Amino acid sequence: MDKIDAVIVGAGLAGLSCAWVLSGHGLQVVVVERGDFAGSKNVTGGRLYLKPIRNMASDMLDGAPFERKVVRERWSLLGSANSLSIDHTSDRFRGEDHSYTVLRARLDRWFSERLMARGVFVIPKYRVDDLLWENGAVTGIRSGAEEIPAHVVVAADGVLSFMARKAGLMPPLSPKSYAVGMKEVLELPEEKINDRFNVLAGEGAAHLFLGDVTKGVFGGGFLYTNKDTLSLGVVAGIGAMTGRIPAMDASTLLEMFKERYEMQRLLEGAKIVEYSAHVIPEAGYDGIGKLCGNGILLAGDAAGLALNMGVTVRGMEFAIASGIAAAETIVEARASGNFSEKGLSRYGDRLKGSFVMKDLEASRNIPGYLEKESFFSYYPETFPGLLEKIMWFDENPKGSLGKTLWKGLRSSGVLSVKRLIELYRIKNI
Repeated sequence: MDKIDAVIVGAGLAGLSCAWVLSGHGLQVVVVERGDFAGSKNVTGGRLYLKPIRNMASDMLDGAPFERKVVRERWSLLGSANSLSIDHTSDRFRGEDHSYTVLRARLDRWFSERLMARGVFVIPKYRVDDLLWENGAVTGIRSGAEEIPAHVVVAADGVLSFMARKAGLMPPLSPKSYAVGMKEVLELPEEKINDRFNVLAGEGAAHLFLGDVTKGVFGGGFLYTNKDTLSLGVVAGIGAMTGRIPAMDASTLLEMFKERYEMQRLLEGAKIVEYSAHVIPEAGYDGIGKLCGNGILLAGDAAGLALNMGVTVRGMEFAIASGIAAAETIVEARASGNFSEKGLSRYGDRLKGSFVMKDLEASRNIPGYLEKESFFSYYPETFPGLLEKIMWFDENPKGSLGKTLWKGLRSSGVLSVKRLIELYRIKNI
């Protein structure tokens, strides 16, 4: 049976980006997707950083259905009975196309339709059962009795990539390398979103939460503003949740988060129109396996290309960049007729020379640092409480601001050797 040039497993941003570049070079490519349509199984929080991929993506995302340009950055430390928030905006964020909120069901579906208009087959509801092999090399995929032979397979099938494990490229990782994300899309009129988040039409906010949202264990909450919906969710580390005493079902965290005082006004009158949950990679640079083998490449989450930086979460731009790099490598391999691991090794070189691996490697210590429970329990409780002491006035003499602050710092333990060392080590992340 004749082989097509490439079969891509997974119609997310990595797979679709790869297909776009390949089709632009005239290669025969097929994309298969397990979901009902492209984007139906993607559960990203909802933010795409455009700046890193602007040049390499060229016209690929022209006319994409982005939701809102992010012009406000918000972070909140949630104590059990108080909170402390930072709200940042600037002319630079408002004036440039830095990042946008997105709804993946809408964006990925638009992307796949654009590919199909180019003549690319994007096949939904297609479950891949196995890889085809020939002389130790991957030569296609199998679904039931149907086979699709190909010179190269691109595994873009997500964090728990079946293809990567079948090919022996991704070793098993521990539970602490993963988190579970739960997300709701809440319908809210556009004018109410503008008013509640203090933004103009077309502008949006990205808000991250640490602390009581996950009851003191690794993870956090997020809220992104879309045109007429909100993307609200909670991410909790699987390893942290399984070791928690008393045990807590992760799905209850989202409901408890929504009941917080800080959230009630923001969510008032919002109607749930979508609910989803998904596993998320959290290992960062050290969770990346082999990027290629004989006849196969890994892209996006399947390759472990995701980064939780604490102050923001990145992944979609990594997926797009890796899909483009994979496609460029396949074009070269086709020209030379060499689809072996050595022939595909330029893929890793491309990623190492791009922002993808440079940013992941620069932040490789972050996952280990974020394992410290104090960042999800002690600090979210301490700093809002310290500000509360400063701002509380009653019938008793207050004393000077300096003495109040000093007393609060000493009593909180922030000045202890343990905490000072912990804060000092931030420079290493």
